[in-house]
Amino acid sequence: MSYGKKHRDPQEWIAEAMGQFESSGIRKVFDLARKLKDPVNLSIGQPDFPVPEVVRKAAIGAIDRGQNSYTVTQGLPELREGILARARASLPAECFTDRSILMTSGTTGALVLALNCVLNPGDEVLGFDPWFVMYPNLVALDGARFIAVDTAPSFVPDPERVRALITPRTKVMIINSPANPTGAMWPEEVLRALAELCLEKGILLISDEIYSMFSYDGPFISPARFNPQTLVIDGFSKSHAMTGWRVGYAHGPTRLIEEMIKLQQFTFVCAPSMAQHGAIAALDVDMSAEVASYKERRDFIRGELARDYDIGQPGGAFYLYVRAPHGRNGTEFVAEAINRNLLIIPGKVFSHHDTHFRISYAATMRTLERGVEILKDMAKG
Repeated sequence: MSYGKKHRDPQEWIAEAMGQFESSGIRKVFDLARKLKDPVNLSIGQPDFPVPEVVRKAAIGAIDRGQNSYTVTQGLPELREGILARARASLPAECFTDRSILMTSGTTGALVLALNCVLNPGDEVLGFDPWFVMYPNLVALDGARFIAVDTAPSFVPDPERVRALITPRTKVMIINSPANPTGAMWPEEVLRALAELCLEKGILLISDEIYSMFSYDGPFISPARFNPQTLVIDGFSKSHAMTGWRVGYAHGPTRLIEEMIKLQQFTFVCAPSMAQHGAIAALDVDMSAEVASYKERRDFIRGELARDYDIGQPGGAFYLYVRAPHGRNGTEFVAEAINRNLLIIPGKVFSHHDTHFRISYAATMRTLERGVEILKDMAKG
């Protein structure tokens, strides 16, 4: 049947904002992994331990009891209260004079809601190079500008350098410590300085704390300790291997959380209900053995590569951000690694610089040993 109409090129339907970024470079490596035979995969940023049994049983029990409907948009009260109780144990009382919480569809959902609720076209968001791949792209979708503060070579920012980049259009600062991709944990004095700077300048501080459990060389410190208006984003994906369950949360100033709840009503609706029931059980699970295991893996791979590679000081998360040897281009080095069946992520995905690559040590010791041997051989030049 002919309608007498000319077919439109689907490209004409695509919003201009989508042209500002490509599909995640990490996802491209994941897709490649499926095509290789028995690859040495040090690219995946998700835990390799199983979801704790008690968490699985709690979710299955919820399904079997018929608790499969929507929850209230902000999430199950018992879960929200449990998370806030833990936050009260680690943050000053002044943080809770005006603080509410929202369960979200992963930490990604929390970040999407927050940025959509606060950014106008032309606003500026301060972030840090290297960054998590999502930050600049989500900022761009709102018509705002992502201003990257270079942190090389220490991967810890200089607060005075940050201050110099603030303009009248600066509205948000995003902190991620422990950090993806570097594994860097920023010192308390740096976190304090940045938190107080945001308070002084009226900038919304968003603290992405998804790797807070993986702090190996000292206690985790939230910048919310120094700025009660901080929006904290966290979740269960990394801490309990629940990446596919999509249970995150955000807590912060009530007025902002109210708007995020309103927007969630028209987007994600709520975090998955049975997964929320599992997360209630997760609150009481001791994950210290898993954290200790990851510290051992970090120490192993850093020790094995230290002679041949510049690695820095990865104090948390489960990543090493490694400089390609002999002044080589990071992307070309990764291409050679993939030719040797080793999957790692080019640093260019996270940075304006093409000098590094990211290793995830969320893998078995056997996989790490295989990867170390390939990398040692590649360092010979």
